[in-house]
Amino acid sequence: MAVKRTGQPSFVEALMPKGAGANAALDRLAGLVKWYRFEKLIGHLRDEGSPGRPGYPVLVLFRAVLLQSLYGLSERELEEALGDRLSFKRFVGLSLEDATPDHTVLNRFRNQLVEQGLLEKLFGELDRQLENAGVILKRGTMLDATLIQAVSAPPKEDRPSNDPDARFAKRQGKSGSTFGYKAHVGVDEGSGLIRAVLTTPANVNDTTPADALIRGDEAAVWADAAYDTHARRARLKAEGKKPRIARRPNRHHPELPPRLKRYNLLIARRRAQVETTFATLKRRMRLTCIRYVGLIKATGQVVLAAIAFNMRRWATIAA
Repeated sequence: MAVKRTGQPSFVEALMPKGAGANAALDRLAGLVKWYRFEKLIGHLRDEGSPGRPGYPVLVLFRAVLLQSLYGLSERELEEALGDRLSFKRFVGLSLEDATPDHTVLNRFRNQLVEQGLLEKLFGELDRQLENAGVILKRGTMLDATLIQAVSAPPKEDRPSNDPDARFAKRQGKSGSTFGYKAHVGVDEGSGLIRAVLTTPANVNDTTPADALIRGDEAAVWADAAYDTHARRARLKAEGKKPRIARRPNRHHPELPPRLKRYNLLIARRRAQVETTFATLKRRMRLTCIRYVGLIKATGQVVLAAIAFNMRRWATIAA
């Protein structure tokens, strides 16, 4: 199938003032990432389009869905932004006169990434680039999780929810509950980069997928008391890692001694950085709602957000 030739500067752009429509963060990001390595992973995908219309290059579409995650947009909002913002067009590789992909093209491409399990491969490729760039510190991995509301309404007595995989979970320290999913992350201490991410229904306990978030090359593991088990602490010590996990009371010791209370306070201060990660994901990138139905698509949205977050963080570190 024919592929569009995009990005050829138009006559109008040649007359525009230097720096018009510039976005320093996006320009910096575009120069940091080795995009051709991503293209190798997704180059077999094709935008089938409509009869007589050439398809869009896969890198144009991949960069577009990255923008969607960076700015928390729906496919329709992304379509409008690509048509309206010159900085977005430049980032994805479109000239001022190039037609922009519509929301159906963008949605179809995203579904291909999810269905073929490519987002996890893309996340792994970015992790390799970050490691080669020397921005992953490996001093420690900070474990945490956050609830994300589902777009579907929760079930009621007279009807089930449209999302069969979403579940209820009570928000710690807050009234009410959340119907949706839970994003579990392992964050690199110091750099703030996400090194591992998993998505589960909201009712899955934080500690259940925790071991899968530990990469194996970190010097320590930081976590709150929800992750505290004797087995986990013993295993980390045996592997030569410092188990910086807050202690919790149990039936034999319902009250923590002052020494462990001080220990927990020190851990809470050190692992507070992971809250900055969630603040960026939720407030700046608007990852407050799972826009799609089902665990597989929810996982895709979260992994793509993690990719976009790490690229954004890389650009910030480079600045």
